[in-house]
Amino acid sequence: MSFQTRHIQLNAFLAFLQFERRYSVHTITAYSNDLIQFFDYIATQYDGMAFTDITGTMVRSWLASMKQEELTGKTLNRKISSLKSFYKYQIQQGHLVKSPMETVISPKISKRLPSFIAENDMEQLFLNLSFAEGWKGYTEKMVIQLFYATGMRLSELIQCKENQVDLSKKIIKVLGKGNKERILPLSPELALELKKYIAQKPEAARGNAHLFVNENGKALQPKAVYTFVKFYLSQVTTLQKKSPHVLRHSFATHLMNNGADLNAVKELLGHSSLAATQVYTHNTIEKLKEVFAKAHPKA
Repeated sequence: MSFQTRHIQLNAFLAFLQFERRYSVHTITAYSNDLIQFFDYIATQYDGMAFTDITGTMVRSWLASMKQEELTGKTLNRKISSLKSFYKYQIQQGHLVKSPMETVISPKISKRLPSFIAENDMEQLFLNLSFAEGWKGYTEKMVIQLFYATGMRLSELIQCKENQVDLSKKIIKVLGKGNKERILPLSPELALELKKYIAQKPEAARGNAHLFVNENGKALQPKAVYTFVKFYLSQVTTLQKKSPHVLRHSFATHLMNNGADLNAVKELLGHSSLAATQVYTHNTIEKLKEVFAKAHPKA
């Protein structure tokens, strides 16, 4: 897929993200949308000024115009990040000496704690909940089990191929963001279930390398997975958010609450920095406070 825009200065940068940084189509599209919006604003407000002459004041006027549209701090920060990456690339290419983003300050936003499902609710999901009949229900149950057992992202699970699973070693290789590979362990029980699932795939799936397929033998679609995950989670939790990512949060939170090492959780999740994983320590601290309140005589 080629990313071409009406703003010539963007095309080389988007190609860099695609072919050198190996970003996903979704991520490049987000960059492209943010940058097109910015340069459309410059073209309208400053009569198509060259990107090399744009100042920090102009960037801040663009951000101020979006604040009037009541965009969230998180959205504004993403747009600022897109511009910072674009100008950093221009400096690396020798097109600029200094970035106008040096004087642009990102708004502070409060960190939202990740939503997760309680351990006993997850037990109820697998023990007492009835899944749909036939191959459809079998696939849906296996997908939810793998989400919770590995912390995989939705895109990682959908794109997972049979040859990424090594049942003898009880591991699964995952291609994460930036095509970074990580290896996730499988429990003996889940490895056995996956072996049975693969052996029972419908005839229509012959030639399809994807691990999970629907009753027509085709790869699962993100919207379909999101829909059935939301349906089953609604049976066991009242959380407002009921998505595959909540299962990823639950995986990480339950590991931390049961004493897992923070660096180990970071590697399992495929985070590039420890800061992204540290959000899960909050729930661990809350659990320690609860234990302290119940057990300490002076609590």
